[in-house]
Amino acid sequence: MAADSEGMGVVIMGVSGAGKSTIGEMLAKAVNCSFLDADDFHPQSNKEKMHKGIPLSDEDRIPWLNLLRDALRACLVSRKTMILGCSALQKRYREILRSADPNYVPGSYFCVIKFVLLDAGAEVLAARLQERAEEGNHFMPAKLLQSQIDLLQIDESEGIVKVDATASPLVIVDTIKALFFDIYSHR
Repeated sequence: MAADSEGMGVVIMGVSGAGKSTIGEMLAKAVNCSFLDADDFHPQSNKEKMHKGIPLSDEDRIPWLNLLRDALRACLVSRKTMILGCSALQKRYREILRSADPNYVPGSYFCVIKFVLLDAGAEVLAARLQERAEEGNHFMPAKLLQSQIDLLQIDESEGIVKVDATASPLVIVDTIKALFFDIYSHR
């Protein structure tokens, strides 16, 4: 885990259906820290818009991302570790989240906020979204998947870790633990 003198944030990111909430909750339990689901921070107006099949605009997203940044910052100031499940599809959105680290220099990517992309093909994601829709337990319809895939922007210089989201949840969690938490426990 992060050194005793600082906290750490791990953002489990990706498009809808990638498994952010499932993996985030499991990882937080495995490393004994808090989990926040970014979906819980959306105002009702954002949820209604998505439910109607209307993609969010930056005007919708920026206040939401600022709330998430503030939650991450509170965690870091308290020297705690937090797992955040958040789409974080664009580089500029991730910059907002990185700015939770008071020592972050924009564009440097050296930060205590780390990003893990849950990566899966569109057909796998569409099937997951369809299953969720049939269960009636999420506001995001499958028809918005392509808009999220189109919005996803990964800059290799950011050092985002990509993990195969088609692996079993336990394998994914163990992979992330080995990449971040086992490394940080030896600093």
